[in-house]
Amino acid sequence: MGAAVTVTDLVVHRGPRRVLHGLSFAVPPGQVTGLLGPSGGGKTTLMRAVVGVQVVRSGEVTVLDEPAGAPVLRHRVGYVTQAPSVYEDLTVRENARYFAALHGMSAREADAALADVGLADAAGQLVRNLSGGQQSRISLACALVGAPEVLVLDEPTVGLDPVLRVELWDRFHALAAAGTTLIVSSHVMDEASRCHRLLLLRDGDLIADSTPAELRRDGRSDDLEEAFLNLVMDRQEVAA
Repeated sequence: MGAAVTVTDLVVHRGPRRVLHGLSFAVPPGQVTGLLGPSGGGKTTLMRAVVGVQVVRSGEVTVLDEPAGAPVLRHRVGYVTQAPSVYEDLTVRENARYFAALHGMSAREADAALADVGLADAAGQLVRNLSGGQQSRISLACALVGAPEVLVLDEPTVGLDPVLRVELWDRFHALAAAGTTLIVSSHVMDEASRCHRLLLLRDGDLIADSTPAELRRDGRSDDLEEAFLNLVMDRQEVAA
C-alpha cells in the first residue's frame, strides 16, 4: 500500500453549487495530515467523501486500497464529527464500553481510551451533563477504542483549553508513530505546525499540498498563516 487515502479529480455539488473543484491528492500512511482552511471552504465535505458518506458528482476516493465507504472499511476507519456522536442518556463509561463491544474490544480497553482523552475522572457522569469539549472528547474516545487504521477528525480541538489541545496533539502523534493514519481538520492555522503534511483548502480548491516547511518556503513567510495568505494572493494574481 503506497498511500492510505488517494483522492482523484473529486467533484462534489451541493444543489446547484459546486463545493469541491476536482481535488487530487494522496495521504501518506502513519502520519498526521492537517486539512486546514477557513470555515466554509469544503473541509467537512471532503472528510465525508473520505469516509464514504458524501454523494460525489465525479472522481474517485480510495481508502486502504478500497473504495471509500466499502463495507470492509467499517472497522478500519474511524470518523469523529464536529457534533457529538454518542448517547446523552448513558454515562461516559457506558458509551465507551458500548462502542468497545461493537468492535470486539474489552472494558479495560474502553477505560484506557477514556484515560487517553482525559476523561477517566468523569467516567461515571451522564454525557448530557458534560461540557461541549468533554462531549467531543468522549466521541474521540469511542472512535479510538476501535483502533482504526485511518482516523478522520473534524475539528477535534475546537473549544478545548490550550493544555488539553497540546495533550490531544501529543496523542495524535503517538497514534501516528504506532502506524495510524490521521486526517485532522482545523480552521486555526497555528495547528498547521503540528502536522506532518498539510492540505490547504479555500473555496473548494486545493491551495497547497505540502509540509509545514514547504509551506513556509513557498509562502515566503515563517508565519504559516501569512504564508497561506501569500499563496492565496499568488493564485488570485495568476487568475487575474
